[in-house]
Amino acid sequence: MTELRTEVGKTVLELPGMVASGIMDETGASMIRMLEAGAGAVVTKSIGLVPKPGHENPCFTEVKGGFVNAMGLPNPGIELFREEMEEAVPHGKIVGSIYGADSAEFAELAGRMEDYGACAVELNLSCPHAKGYGMEVGTDPALVKEIVSAVKDAVSIPVWAKLTPNTHILNQIGQAVQDGGGDAIVAINTLKAMVISPEFARPFLSNRFGGLSGPAVRAVGVRNIYDLYDAVSIPLIGVGGITDWRDAAQYIMAGARAFQVGSAIAKDGPEVFRKINRELKEFMTDYGYDSIDSMVGVAHE
Repeated sequence: MTELRTEVGKTVLELPGMVASGIMDETGASMIRMLEAGAGAVVTKSIGLVPKPGHENPCFTEVKGGFVNAMGLPNPGIELFREEMEEAVPHGKIVGSIYGADSAEFAELAGRMEDYGACAVELNLSCPHAKGYGMEVGTDPALVKEIVSAVKDAVSIPVWAKLTPNTHILNQIGQAVQDGGGDAIVAINTLKAMVISPEFARPFLSNRFGGLSGPAVRAVGVRNIYDLYDAVSIPLIGVGGITDWRDAAQYIMAGARAFQVGSAIAKDGPEVFRKINRELKEFMTDYGYDSIDSMVGVAHE
């Protein structure tokens, strides 16, 4: 019998698809809606120590093949987010995404997320459009190892690190996560991007630069997961441009044990999870895969 159940280290998911950070995950009600629609878990909006307004509008636009955004990590801060976690956690697995400027901030935030009931924490080491955070701290292997290690010392729940594709040393960063004791790697976040308005001869986004997501980045994400599979031994979670079962299958066969969906929710709604689950299971049955585990990394054989 074909099973969609999968294990990301100690984290057991009855369904392999998760909501990626930043999409329908800002309130308890929206997170519950995603779980009811067929998501195996929800990754929260990236949360910091204090409230942050993010960048001014315009901060989001559609392009051919996806979206470009420069939200700037808007969030209510960890204290206020407690209410949303308390509402959502009884309904399913919630992974707390956090960002910080240094290891001490990450450790404090991770501890709070654990207190609020998160089943794991995802360290945002990859946002390309927030000065002093994300990618700016996530492209230094020594700093990545320090952050992951500090968080591991601070919590007992699994620690995942979300990495950026905007580096030529991704495998080294992945190794740093593993060396720091990280339990899983999430790849990828958005690609550095820009949109210019020809009519006004100016950058469209208020921040000028943003991050590209959607189908246009899928092939990059699959390649990054494929490379990381050979570079580390800890579990991988694929994210980037997944819109259907074929996209999800590519990530799994490249080496991911689970996957995250983001932009497709904005285009197709929460029902995208139910559709992916159904069609992925049909494919697995037809081609003789009895579990997600039996598919992981088969493209390397």
